[in-house]
Amino acid sequence: MVAHRHPARASSLALVVGAALLMPWWGVQAAQATSVAPAAAAAAHAANPFVGSSPYLNPDYVSEVQSQASADGSSAEAKVGAYQTAIWMDHIGAIAGDSSHLGLKAQLDKAETQAAGTTSPVEVEVVVYDLPGRDCAALASNGEIPATDAGLTQYESQYIDPIVAIEGASGYSNLRIVNFVEPDSLPNAVTNQSKSACAAATPYYEKGIAYALGKLHGIGSQIYNYLDIGHSGWLGWPNNMTGAGPEYAKVVQAATGGYATVDGFVSDTANTTPSDEPFLPNSNLTVGGQPLKSANFYQYNPYFDEHSYDEAMYSEFVSSGFPSSVGMIIDTSRNGWGGTSRPTSLNSSPTDVNSYVSANKVDLRPFRGDWCNVNGAGIGARPQANPYGSGDHVIADVWIKPPGESDGDYPSSSHSHGDPHCDPAGTQTDGNGGTYPTDAIPGYDVPAGQWFAFQFKQLVQNAYPALGGTTGGDTTPPSAPSGLTVASKTSSSVSLTWTASTDNVGVTGYDIYRGTTLAGTSATPSFTDTGLTASTQYSYTVKAFDAAGNLSSASSAVTATTSGGSTGGDTTPPSTPTNVTASGVTSTGATLSWSASTDNVGVAGYHVYRSGTLVGTTTTTSFADTGLTASTQYSYTVVAYDAAGNLSPASAAVSVTTSGGSTGGSGCAATYQIGSDWGSGFTANVTVTNTGTAPTKSWKVTWTWAGNQQVTSMWNAASQQSGHSETATSMAYNGAIAAGGNTTFGFQGTYSGSNANPTLTCSAS
Repeated sequence: MVAHRHPARASSLALVVGAALLMPWWGVQAAQATSVAPAAAAAAHAANPFVGSSPYLNPDYVSEVQSQASADGSSAEAKVGAYQTAIWMDHIGAIAGDSSHLGLKAQLDKAETQAAGTTSPVEVEVVVYDLPGRDCAALASNGEIPATDAGLTQYESQYIDPIVAIEGASGYSNLRIVNFVEPDSLPNAVTNQSKSACAAATPYYEKGIAYALGKLHGIGSQIYNYLDIGHSGWLGWPNNMTGAGPEYAKVVQAATGGYATVDGFVSDTANTTPSDEPFLPNSNLTVGGQPLKSANFYQYNPYFDEHSYDEAMYSEFVSSGFPSSVGMIIDTSRNGWGGTSRPTSLNSSPTDVNSYVSANKVDLRPFRGDWCNVNGAGIGARPQANPYGSGDHVIADVWIKPPGESDGDYPSSSHSHGDPHCDPAGTQTDGNGGTYPTDAIPGYDVPAGQWFAFQFKQLVQNAYPALGGTTGGDTTPPSAPSGLTVASKTSSSVSLTWTASTDNVGVTGYDIYRGTTLAGTSATPSFTDTGLTASTQYSYTVKAFDAAGNLSSASSAVTATTSGGSTGGDTTPPSTPTNVTASGVTSTGATLSWSASTDNVGVAGYHVYRSGTLVGTTTTTSFADTGLTASTQYSYTVVAYDAAGNLSPASAAVSVTTSGGSTGGSGCAATYQIGSDWGSGFTANVTVTNTGTAPTKSWKVTWTWAGNQQVTSMWNAASQQSGHSETATSMAYNGAIAAGGNTTFGFQGTYSGSNANPTLTCSAS
């Protein structure tokens, strides 16, 4: 049985940091007999593999979840099995699998079966994790291969080469195979060279990863490789971060294919650091004469959450030579920190930094270095593409660590293996002389990778956002969804939209029924049902649910008949245009651009709508709208069409406010775009463009909410809200914008009722 944690930093700023990476331990068994996948059409390499794809669910994990949910009679627990988790190749035997766990080939065969029933590419997630001398700074997850020359040869020939042979089979070329490459390895190379085991292992880490990247990338366009970067509580200190860029660049440049072998980076793998600290957005905020980052919990680490950390690491990597197209990913499988102890609003009354941080942080760990079976943790955001909008460098939330599988056990009188950090009665140090408890769940000693029922139930109970289910308390159901509409359909899918429900506490999500069968769950008021039969009529209804598991009454039913498929001409619409952005905003015009749609035959062009009215058509992926009114907000959507007249669903709307023109223009313009909306909360992104002829020194964007929206956190700008009025002010690092240039900021908020786009006013100096 193996387990994993993140090791301590090596410097005067030392802090024991960590997270348990889940590696299910499967005995080395003979490969399962599975059918050979037939040749499939090669998939084009997408900028973001999580957009427009259909997630593959590991049936081994789904079975674990269903068994526990059935035993507990919990609908909330059952919902966990509907979300994608990664497949761990954590030892050589896992490639073949065993009698109770599918091997890699068997998993990909099942993904191909799924692909045969959907028009969307199927996305499969694989963890590559078996380096020589693996996890050199921990006890719980040391690997099977020694850190020697012979070990490197074994890693390449007996581990990487078989994985490459399977993933590279022609029958899987239509899949999107996402590889999360060697968690925790290079962060150890950056910070733990004072440890003899890490110093000895680092050359093999570097050579092994370079070999793996080159071989995997060489398979073809269906492969996506993401390197692990630890988490904000590890590489977040400035001296660690500046060392990370050159180290990662050195390793990747040594790979055959160089920078092209890496699509991006993933943080927080198996960790519990929250994606956002909504009430601690500014680590330099001074309380009692001290910056918040000086609090004992952070020890001068300026990155309190994964979102801010990932944005900073993106800049570090690009400055080190990586292309600007790299994407950042967060493992949110257990970083939610919900439950009754989670703060719900800012508490500004404490007058010293430690009390202020303790009162306002959503990370409820007593010590930031806790990593093994942490007591009180909860499931985080559901796997999704572009959680902060298409303009953000974070391109996806994923669940790499399957919730409910143990991080590790600890040495005891009955066994010597394990890690003392997993002992509920144990202690740990921060490297600066401080001693803390491990905060592991008391009363249990579950080996790594085995099912940990109590932990799973706690993760579900403390999920944030909450999973719907039978939890008691609030008994008021949401209102019934209204306006259920068939947005588009193909021969094998139906896309639905509806008007968001309301609730006395907040709507958590929606259950979509095909007839009387639950077809799926969505956190937003839209859903696409796939794998349908051509020329067949289906009936749909939708029910809303809240955090207490209260279900609304069903919506009015809507029927949809799938198109006839290949027997009736081209009836497949193009994909939805994505990444719609505005640039060149003036007092009288704006230029829109977007990512191209795809089509089974070919996209013929695009219709551009201004506030619902068609204002033009173009055969390219850009459009200039002119004749606008100064200081006025406009909303744009884009629809793709093909030669047969099939129309795609409309893109996400982008809001544009023209500058003030000759009446006293401010020199900047701001555009507003919703990133995601789940009925009770949302994220939005704002692009600030310098419309003047000289660089700006600072800027300010103001607006007035039409409803009850409340901004809970903001990034890349300072937020100040008073009632319905909101002000976003530039930070020290992004106030200067070159003439014609732009910068972005974003935020997360809550609301009930409607969520209309506000009219933005931008001023600059």
